[in-house]
Amino acid sequence: MSDVLFTAHATAKGGRNGHVKSDDGLIDLDLVNPKDDPNAKGSNPEQLFAAGYSACFDGALNLVARKQKKDIDSTITADVDFLKDEEDNGFKIGVTLHAEIKGVSQEEAEELVEQAHKVCPYSKATRGNIDVKLNTKAV
Repeated sequence: MSDVLFTAHATAKGGRNGHVKSDDGLIDLDLVNPKDDPNAKGSNPEQLFAAGYSACFDGALNLVARKQKKDIDSTITADVDFLKDEEDNGFKIGVTLHAEIKGVSQEEAEELVEQAHKVCPYSKATRGNIDVKLNTKAV
């Protein structure tokens, strides 16, 4: 591995109907499977992945914009779908990233999002593994 800058720790027990907790206690959540009970209170792996990916991607987007001396205000929403995998009759995920960007034209916004997708650590980790769609809107 490369030089480690920091390490995040979280522990899950009980799978999709269990509990997850970070070592610092900031994340301390019951997990539920919304497919089993849409009214159950709790989080799920896809929701946690969506939170992480949207935060990481927004950071990458702002880094790219800053390097180009573009002053933007951005919001990223990640939709993470839990899908049936026809290949192995199992399951997989897919992601749609919705980027709303103020301060640039539609063309510039699309270019910034494409560049952010190249440098975002989550995008790098998922590239070639899951489908990721990019929806960009200059506002």
